[in-house]
Amino acid sequence: MKFKSLLISLFLVLGTLSASAQEKKNFELEDLYQRGTFYAKSVRGMNSMKDGKTYASFERGELNIYNYKTGKLEKTLFGISDLTVHPDSLPIGLQNYELSQNEDKMLCLTDMESIYRHSFHANYYVYDFATKTLQPLSKNGKQRLATFSPDATKVAFMRDNNLFIKDLKTGEEKQFTTDGLYNHIINGAPDWVYEEEFSFSQGFYWSPDSKKIAFMKFDESNVREFQMEEFEGLYPEWYSFKYPKAGEDNSIVEIYVYDLENGKTVKMDTGKETDIYLPRIAWTKDANVLAIQRLNRHQNHLEILAADATTGKSRVFYDETNDYYIDITDDWHFLEDGKTFLMTSERSGYNHIYLCTLDGKQAKQLTDGPWDVTSVYGFDGKEVYFQAAKNTPTDRQIYAVNLKGKMREVIGREGTNNATFSNDFSYLINVNSSISQPRQYELYTNKGKLVRVLEDNHEFAERIKDYNLGEKKLMKISDPAFVLPDGTQVDVDAWQILPPDFDPAKKYPVLIYVYGGPGHQTVNNSWADSDYWWLQMLAQHGIISVSINNRGSGAQGEVFKKMTYLQLGKYETEDMITLAKYMAKQPYVDGSRIGIYGWSYGGFMAANGITKGADVISTAVSVAPVTNWRYYDNVYTERFMRTPQENPDGYDLNSPVHNTELIKGNYLLCHGSGDDNVHYQNAMELIKAMISNGKQFDLMIYPNKNHGIYGGYEYGAGECRMHLFNKINSFLFEHLLGE
Repeated sequence: MKFKSLLISLFLVLGTLSASAQEKKNFELEDLYQRGTFYAKSVRGMNSMKDGKTYASFERGELNIYNYKTGKLEKTLFGISDLTVHPDSLPIGLQNYELSQNEDKMLCLTDMESIYRHSFHANYYVYDFATKTLQPLSKNGKQRLATFSPDATKVAFMRDNNLFIKDLKTGEEKQFTTDGLYNHIINGAPDWVYEEEFSFSQGFYWSPDSKKIAFMKFDESNVREFQMEEFEGLYPEWYSFKYPKAGEDNSIVEIYVYDLENGKTVKMDTGKETDIYLPRIAWTKDANVLAIQRLNRHQNHLEILAADATTGKSRVFYDETNDYYIDITDDWHFLEDGKTFLMTSERSGYNHIYLCTLDGKQAKQLTDGPWDVTSVYGFDGKEVYFQAAKNTPTDRQIYAVNLKGKMREVIGREGTNNATFSNDFSYLINVNSSISQPRQYELYTNKGKLVRVLEDNHEFAERIKDYNLGEKKLMKISDPAFVLPDGTQVDVDAWQILPPDFDPAKKYPVLIYVYGGPGHQTVNNSWADSDYWWLQMLAQHGIISVSINNRGSGAQGEVFKKMTYLQLGKYETEDMITLAKYMAKQPYVDGSRIGIYGWSYGGFMAANGITKGADVISTAVSVAPVTNWRYYDNVYTERFMRTPQENPDGYDLNSPVHNTELIKGNYLLCHGSGDDNVHYQNAMELIKAMISNGKQFDLMIYPNKNHGIYGGYEYGAGECRMHLFNKINSFLFEHLLGE
């Protein structure tokens, strides 16, 4: 009887567990793009004060100052009721803020209006903490890039492609450039291609003594215009902007310094050659010396000039060449001694930190080894703090190195670690995650001692256990096809998501998830982005997804990353084909049902997959793809391909437009007609080629939508994403599942 009772109890327990498993929920697209079901908590708005021991946080209409160590509130700088221009007026709608260096004033941003990826117009206000008064920065129209002088007595800003200074003591607004003109001259901000590809939006900078302003002037008069039709109203309108495609003319960029005391503007000598790039400028610790980065058109020769702000005369103090190209980053820092600066370089074959001198003498390498530094956070006077892929290409840890080259680990947690340091580098907020662990936000000292947990997302981790999720697993794939230029075979990092009810005896379809662009990685030991949840939805329906860090991806040294030079799409596509063949050999995969999906560069790769890879890839979805690098901007494209005139075969042999006759399977092409980045032209040219070769395809165009295809037209912000992924799902379910 006791044995029988035990069996009954065991069956009851197993039945309960089975019922519990069956109760796990599937989810819908609405959970991803409308309900926010899978949004984990984050920690934002902890902006370090200059003392490095406290931080500011804007919350519930108040700007509060907290202690890093204790987390306790120390004081409130202002409340929302303080942000009124007049006692009887309503508070402004604060969208962002910026404190002056001495923290006695604040710039308040309202009515922000986007221009391109980084740039925007806004109405700025100046709040004075001492007098508790709020005043508009200017009454003459919206401004851009408003910036306090270091002594907080003035604010410089841009409007209508010209530069202005507002004196906060006298209230005088002075314009010091006058030739700004839309689609011709830009003073103080980059043109479209610099903003997009060199990743900055501000092109003017105060000198450390507040007496001068260095600014960039872009003459884009000879850059050809690109036009986009905006489908609104009875007669659609055209929007034109300067966009230099591969091989075409760029803006001519000049650097000037305006002296506030004498009112003179002096041009800095950047050389006679104008077909170059000036991607970064910065003041050194000397208030009369401006550093200017000069990069040749091929982007394989970088020089840094020291320019005298009074005379404009310059000299080269840093010179680097590369067999392929040089990436421009913000990882250069001038040290307080006024004689040295930090710089990252791949000259050793891996990206490392160097201590360089302003007199141009030989640089000292501070970090070394077969691994890449992935970000430099700064220098505290003793040590340089940085992130690196030292343990594996898919992990990121935080380190410090002193100027003698002695290195120590600061945060060594498994997975991916991203740090935000306080102003004096005494504290850091670390965001840690792994492929199986949601982001955790923790406060540490710079010695790596945990101070307190800010958010561990435990509740989120528990909540998602209620859903049917397949395991996302990191793995290595080895194949003789994965070789470097010297013939060395390499293993590539990969992940795979299996269906939650995976049965190894069944045959499943596979979707290859790809981006593939130079230096990018889709495989990291970090928590998921939004596409992860969509791929989990596909897993619920029985579709396996897989991705690899193809040759050309980052954090594995220069040779691995730059072997795609002059041939974008060749080796990356070969790797997708190798991956498809590898998956087809797995006993649980139906090799006749392998698809590929990608967006932007990934869309280019998906189009190559359904053309060059048509023998093994039967279904493809491209969203906003480049279809021929001749149609893309010259800064990005020529960095990896040189010009079409120099390298015509590199452009054409790997272009989907020239290979549509190879298509055998099912192809869905999606694009936004208002894409200012990867133009709608790319889709049109591919469509023409497919029609010419008699190839059928599916097409979805989103009127007026840009590269992100987000927002809506009438009903809600998420309607375009909902529509897009409903379309993609229907297409994949039909061709991979037969539904």
